[in-house]
Amino acid sequence: MQNKRIISAALTGNWGNKSNNPALPITPKEIAESAYEAVQAGAAVVHLHMRDEEGNPTMRADRFKETIALIKEKCDVIINMTSSGEHTLTSIASDDARVNPFYEVKPDMGSYDCGTMNWMHKTIFENSPQLLEKLGKAYLEIGVKPELEIFDGGMVYTTLYYLKQGILQKPLHYQFIMGAPGGLAATVDNLVYLKSLIPEDSTWSAAGLSVAHIPIMLATLGMGGHVRVGLEDNIYFEKGVLAKSNAQLVERANKIITAAGMQVATPDEAREILSLKKK
Repeated sequence: MQNKRIISAALTGNWGNKSNNPALPITPKEIAESAYEAVQAGAAVVHLHMRDEEGNPTMRADRFKETIALIKEKCDVIINMTSSGEHTLTSIASDDARVNPFYEVKPDMGSYDCGTMNWMHKTIFENSPQLLEKLGKAYLEIGVKPELEIFDGGMVYTTLYYLKQGILQKPLHYQFIMGAPGGLAATVDNLVYLKSLIPEDSTWSAAGLSVAHIPIMLATLGMGGHVRVGLEDNIYFEKGVLAKSNAQLVERANKIITAAGMQVATPDEAREILSLKKK
């Protein structure tokens, strides 16, 4: 498995809509179809955010369940569900709204955002200690693998603290999100720094937002990591040219991995790499 690389497709996030890129999937049917196309192009993991009937981000379990059912009708893929699916979920009182859907949906993986930050110089992305404890314990109880989303170096040290507390368990899987305003800049030096902080037996992946998409992908592959692509992170295929689909971004990552003499991991191979049991 040493030569295998996992492609994770982040299909749609909390931000953006069809006015930004008409290809951005919004409805359960659109997200499921985009997931199927991404898997056909080489994705082994799909990272899911949901939108409500008006296109606003939501953590409603019924939207996740509907979408995942449609995906599983057509393909086998690892389901990675966000825990930060609404702009308004920033107070301790709303922790249950972020945690409880996992008990209903029971995905393979769930995002675990490892600290609070100033998001896009516009708002606060709050992930309190109370939330991180509650979410980590829920993941252990349900059997969900945490994807440790890292936007800055200090967040890695937060994961090491919760590892000592038994709220996180080895082997850990990190997802470096680089280039978000308010977080760590998307440079190769910063990627090397983040990689140096994590336990040696961890798996890791990285994504560069917007114009950092390709440079961070190339550096990640050269350093032995896995990659994340998709319209959540980057709505363009190249400068001034909107991406036509998530599958188009996955297909390019597939070609780069293959050209570098590596192999794209299948969903079953990715489960083995990430120490996941098939559900």
